[in-house]
Amino acid sequence: MIAPPSNLPPMVEVKNVSLRFNLVEAVKAVSFNVDSGNIFGLVGSDGAGKSTLLRLIATMIKPSQGEIYINGLNVLTDRRKIKNIIGYMPQRFGLYQDLTVEENIDFFMDIFAVPRAERKKRKDKYLGFSNLLPFVDRLAGNLSGGMKQKLGLACVLAHEPKVLILDEPTNGVDPVSRREFWEILDNMKQEGMTILLSTAYLDEGEKCDQVALMHRSIILESTTPEAMRDNFPNLEEAIIARIKEVDKELSHDTFQF
Repeated sequence: MIAPPSNLPPMVEVKNVSLRFNLVEAVKAVSFNVDSGNIFGLVGSDGAGKSTLLRLIATMIKPSQGEIYINGLNVLTDRRKIKNIIGYMPQRFGLYQDLTVEENIDFFMDIFAVPRAERKKRKDKYLGFSNLLPFVDRLAGNLSGGMKQKLGLACVLAHEPKVLILDEPTNGVDPVSRREFWEILDNMKQEGMTILLSTAYLDEGEKCDQVALMHRSIILESTTPEAMRDNFPNLEEAIIARIKEVDKELSHDTFQF
């Protein structure tokens, strides 16, 4: 069931955003909104521009044109304020391999100046969500791939951002860790957090409130998973069919004389 329209402004607004690297347009005229407390999933082909788009929203790079707002703040003019309300986890998150689980999360709480009185409570909460409390003394370098990803998420959550931005966070992670990772995201959503993520797993797209299909630097469609699936048996078949349709149209236009 689609939730009734909210009177609140969107938590994230992307307005006609493009990014060019010399002659290459990595993101082209992209626009969409994400409501507060929703999970927004970005899916599509490799090289479509998904990671670049998330980096733009996370204030890591500046757009060539267009505007991005997070909680009403402009990512260009209000970058410092935005840094305090977002959590960004790239594909290769910078854990310190020679520090323990606890030392890693302590380090990130230091970076974000989490009050001393809050630290134990947050550490217990986010390492507890991640099932990492029994491993607080283990070096991060000795964790499995799935445990490293969950520790990375716990570190990003430690300052309790309003908006969480994740770039293919479960890529290469075992199925059990992937399920546990999504349980954490569901908990965060229930607490009102807005989550944007890219994923290579289309079953994860089904878990999102809104899913956007990105291909060749543009957003082909942004809607609910149910609407995007339409008459297809699953989201994967719907997306493959849509991409093939677009590629066929582009090929036809290219060879028109």
